[in-house]
Amino acid sequence: MHERTIRTTISTGTLEGFTRDGVHRWRSIPYAQPPVGPLRFRAPLPAEPWRGVRYCHGFGNCAPQPRRYTLLGVGKYQPMGEDCLTLNVVAPEKPQAGPLPVMFFVHGGGYFMGSSATPIYDGAALARRGCVYVSVNYRLGALGCMDMSSLSTPTHPIEDNLMLRDIVMALRWVRDNIAVFGGDPDNVTIFGESAGAHAVATLLAVPQAAGLFARVISESPASGMIRSADSAARFAARFVELLGAEPGEGAATLMSARSSDLGKTLEALVGNGQEELPGSFPVGPTYGTEYLPVDPVEAMRRGTAHRVPLIVGNNADEGRLFTRFLPLLPMDESMIELLLTDADAERRERITTAYPGYPNSAACVTLGGDFAFGTATWQIAEAHSRHAPTWVYRYDYAPRTLQWTGLGATHATELFAVFDTYRTRFGSLLTAAADRRSARRVSKDVQRRWRSFSRTGDPGDGWPRYSEDTRAVLVFDRTSRVEYDPHADRRRAWEGFTLASP
Repeated sequence: MHERTIRTTISTGTLEGFTRDGVHRWRSIPYAQPPVGPLRFRAPLPAEPWRGVRYCHGFGNCAPQPRRYTLLGVGKYQPMGEDCLTLNVVAPEKPQAGPLPVMFFVHGGGYFMGSSATPIYDGAALARRGCVYVSVNYRLGALGCMDMSSLSTPTHPIEDNLMLRDIVMALRWVRDNIAVFGGDPDNVTIFGESAGAHAVATLLAVPQAAGLFARVISESPASGMIRSADSAARFAARFVELLGAEPGEGAATLMSARSSDLGKTLEALVGNGQEELPGSFPVGPTYGTEYLPVDPVEAMRRGTAHRVPLIVGNNADEGRLFTRFLPLLPMDESMIELLLTDADAERRERITTAYPGYPNSAACVTLGGDFAFGTATWQIAEAHSRHAPTWVYRYDYAPRTLQWTGLGATHATELFAVFDTYRTRFGSLLTAAADRRSARRVSKDVQRRWRSFSRTGDPGDGWPRYSEDTRAVLVFDRTSRVEYDPHADRRRAWEGFTLASP
């Protein structure tokens, strides 16, 4: 496989990347100073210049997380470390006629795991079709996605919403540097999946993000991943108590603790929370702060969010993944009954009767998937469409291999289409010969629409805008189609439901 090096100079110095398979790649470019030592729990600062050439051939650290989630290949794990604020750029090798749209990807992982180095997020297929692709790392778990600011002291200052601040800093880096790579800084589409989808939707309500992106694609945004400042303070107090901090020493203990101990404490806190209130998580953004003043969906509703075009959607069988892996969601009768404890009898009845056969297993899994992902899609679509162009999808396609395993079109499977995985060796294993053509057809359709949206803000013909009058949803499947207010009974059942704060 022919590979050669390529050098380019940005505001902080010279980078060396490499060219292969029709694209240029630069990996692990620092967009901020390492958030270590006194910068732990502080807002990110711009990267400092370096002398000489910085080699960007390989991936550096991902954010600290349980090691099992850092697997990159057979027996190959990505190194972890708090010095992890880097991004990757992939650009077409062929010279282009003008600046290209930028597609900026935020990985998922429940705000406690994940990395931009995960092979499926490579982005070369997107770049070859005419964009500059950027993928970003941000601080995870207790170090970035828990709001510890209520514990801040003059000696140990702590700021809120660190992961949002990280992503905004990376977007500023894009604004200042992406033209060097052939990208248009005025035409940036931010997109993400799961927690990443939640993050990009949340950025619609972050005042500091104004002007840094032109449109948003939110793939399966998660529900229950945001909390008030008061709720965040209670989580923070419980966290440092579990960590073993003495009264009044929370901030000092956080600053001196090993990252591995912070990770273990978070696992204990999440485990305790699932027993007390399924679906309640201590990680994710906090609203009611200067950085994120208003709950994002409420900001969209009011029209105070950034009024940019939006695609939002979820998958037909979201919940099935969580019956096999990551049992963090309410997926059985006992957990669902606990989830609905504080709902009045009428609301509880309305929700459960929307899932025929409840409490059988299939109904519970569908209900749990709607709670975790469907509700966020419905709420975001309804709120944002009042003030800005909005398109909604549902991804139903699943090759027979995924159907046979019982996963179907479960959480994250649309990524196979977005990133053209079905054309890779791994994708060939997912598709029996009879499915190869349909898998590539669906992939081509999704990519065509994401590409059109990133260029123009419109995903193309045959996909009507979402409105409260029609609720048009494009269903991606072997034969794609438009449905109007699909599963209306399920959507209406959840209206007004909120998860009680712990």
